[in-house]
Amino acid sequence: MDGFTDTVMLSRVQFALTAMFHILWPVATIGVSLFLVFLEACWIKSGKDEYYRHARFWSRLFFLNFALGVATGIPLEFQFGTNWSAFSRAGGDFFGHMLGYEAAMAFMLEASFIGIMMFGWKRVSPQLHLFATSMVAFGASLSAFWIMVANSWMQTPAGGHFDEGKFIVTSHLSAIFNSDMAWSVPHMWAAALEISIFVVGGLSAWYLYKNRHTDFFLNSFKWAVLAAIIITPLQIWLGDGAGRGAYEHDPAKLAAFEAHWQTNPQGRGAPFIVIAWPDPEVQDNRWSIEIPNLLSLLTTHTLTGQVRGLREFPREDQPPVAIPFYAFRIMVAIGTALFLLMLWTLWVWRKGGLDAPRIARQKWLLRTWMAALPLSYFAMETGWVTKEMGRQPWVIHGLLRTGDAASRIPAGTVAASLAAFASVYTFLAVLFFVFAWRIIARGPDSQSEDAGSDANPGKE
Repeated sequence: MDGFTDTVMLSRVQFALTAMFHILWPVATIGVSLFLVFLEACWIKSGKDEYYRHARFWSRLFFLNFALGVATGIPLEFQFGTNWSAFSRAGGDFFGHMLGYEAAMAFMLEASFIGIMMFGWKRVSPQLHLFATSMVAFGASLSAFWIMVANSWMQTPAGGHFDEGKFIVTSHLSAIFNSDMAWSVPHMWAAALEISIFVVGGLSAWYLYKNRHTDFFLNSFKWAVLAAIIITPLQIWLGDGAGRGAYEHDPAKLAAFEAHWQTNPQGRGAPFIVIAWPDPEVQDNRWSIEIPNLLSLLTTHTLTGQVRGLREFPREDQPPVAIPFYAFRIMVAIGTALFLLMLWTLWVWRKGGLDAPRIARQKWLLRTWMAALPLSYFAMETGWVTKEMGRQPWVIHGLLRTGDAASRIPAGTVAASLAAFASVYTFLAVLFFVFAWRIIARGPDSQSEDAGSDANPGKE
């Protein structure tokens, strides 16, 4: 490879590393912040100290995630100017505005109220504290909205035209509400909620498994199960919609993560490939296990619907196949497993197995919930890999190739910054787990008087 090819590859690896590390932290803040709003609202309405104690405990883990999200998000955005300056020049009139909206509307909203939320206990009224928490929660979701709008525009650019290497925006509304946005935004938001559910549920299951603070964490475990009843099937439905959106607006991406090479003839359904060994050189799978007609049924809702194969696209425009193919299947398998775990838990609950005297006997159920915590993150990461690698070889789909979007800087410089990022992020990950373990080992405040003057908000 020549030097610039090395630069492009190293810049891609660096961005993948920083993006996949950064995304670990804000996703949990979205759902956990909404959980905190629920807890504080219940506390104010009922005056019950258990809601206050839950809010204080889970807010500590929220704040730790928030801090890591801020620390890793700012360097991520700097790369658009350092490593991807050609992309910034080409798409900055829209993409830059979306990042600006995220900073000005969402991050500033969170930053303005996070201090009251974390340190305002007993200093402001419970009602004002709830308002601050609600603003932080709204800011977290709004941040996800603007980031996903920017990303969805890269998948299906709209609202303007490319002229002399620059995207000219003619309609911000059309660009914001592009074809991919309708599914990408809710799919990612629901993924954040699902991860948050299994963070709360998985940690609660750990305490229950260890027989620590059983009454306290049985409540949060049940709340997580109730939320999972709504979110796990919703996420599957949204994922199905996102797949059908790719069928309509980016058939090459769909063909890549399905390893579908040959367009099925009229009247004959396309098979769903369960597992395969894709080979781009021969433009086929060396071997595969298939379910007849299922891909047509999933994408077109008919048994014989036609699905375009990768061979219809020039080789230079084809996405990579092997990584998105297997990443997609991992994501789907985990999402299905989380749904089945929700059903299993409901069945146990219906049989009385979640009652305080009997929950300790549900060892396998609790172990599975603990395993679901990291698996939910893994599903999100593999979904992100599917989406981003499926867009290749384009940064702005159909308009700007990845190789043309990178800054012309020495490969050695990128390699050095990549090594620095890897070192710093490893250190941050260690710090996170050290502080998270301290919070978890300490557990919730055991004395109700910790609420102080806030213990009975209804009496103010």
